[in-house]
Amino acid sequence: MAWMSSPSLFSGGNGGYLYQDAIALGSFGAIQKGIFVSCSAGNGGPYNYTVTNDAPWILTVGASTTDRTIRATAKLGNGHQVDGQSIFWPAKFSKPKSLSLPLVFPGLGDNRGFWSESCAPGTLRDIDAIEKVVLCERGSGVRRAEQEDEVNRAGAAAMILMNQELDGFSTLAEARYLPVIHVSYLDGLKLKSYINSTSNPNATITFRGTSTGDSSAPMVASFSSRGPTSVNIGILKPDIVGPGVSILAAWPFPVDKKQNPKSTFNVLSGTSMSCPHLSGIAALLKSSHSDWSPAAIKSAIMTTANLLNRQGHAILNERLLPADGFSLQMSLQSGPAMLTPQRQMIRGLFMISNPMTICLTCVV
Repeated sequence: MAWMSSPSLFSGGNGGYLYQDAIALGSFGAIQKGIFVSCSAGNGGPYNYTVTNDAPWILTVGASTTDRTIRATAKLGNGHQVDGQSIFWPAKFSKPKSLSLPLVFPGLGDNRGFWSESCAPGTLRDIDAIEKVVLCERGSGVRRAEQEDEVNRAGAAAMILMNQELDGFSTLAEARYLPVIHVSYLDGLKLKSYINSTSNPNATITFRGTSTGDSSAPMVASFSSRGPTSVNIGILKPDIVGPGVSILAAWPFPVDKKQNPKSTFNVLSGTSMSCPHLSGIAALLKSSHSDWSPAAIKSAIMTTANLLNRQGHAILNERLLPADGFSLQMSLQSGPAMLTPQRQMIRGLFMISNPMTICLTCVV
């Protein structure tokens, strides 16, 4: 039986010249010994020139959604409904026990500003948020955990986290100790407009649970780093995107702040989640084709991957526009009957490393 290591590297290279990049050099040595290497593209999107691990012999993996979402909704007092993603909700927010609660946005009036809109630490001290739903904006350098802590300190019942414009329609589900709904930028604008339109804004929060079959999947996640490479011009990266949004993963610490939990799992998003999917596919290919080189495995994955989403249309980005070659080249789709490594077992166009590739370490 042939043995092969298929490591996933989640740290980013230095984004500079390949001969100065420890990951590029180390992975090159691994490739020479027949070891396939896949690396995360990084979480610097949606800006261009943010991709890392751009050596041509590495399979560089971006992140996309799956067809599974974990849904929650907020029905506003004007009858409109906003859909988002969430994981943890106490019983009082589950049908038929859904409650109508006051809705507050701290970035209004005298509190207007980036920090208050983002629910930065200390910004809710003078705002009555007890047993209310607080709307917060992403961004402004405030971490989501800090936002949750501030809302929790204010005594709020739940939080709605709206995207900044940059992240568009890219939402994800996260394990939080406070009920949190993550909504798109457009839905966030609807919430702000509603709050401004009435003196008594309120929302009925309902946790919908898991749904599958999202026909727009896969969609490139807003955080997934984009090319082109900043230094090594001519290398088109990332090579592929894989499932990297709201992925169930092992986790060493409790996420609900309980002592002695029965299990420690988390739901995580990032290219560190998508990269292991491709390493697993590579291991399956090597187990069936022990004579294939790392270059052959990379070719088989890339030339048999999908170019379209589940609807048969172009794969979209966070703005619901067709993703360009700087976001992805191909997609490893996942979902019912969609994750099909059998396709990769019959490789397409076979590309191998050549002296020009090797010379990149010297002259680029």
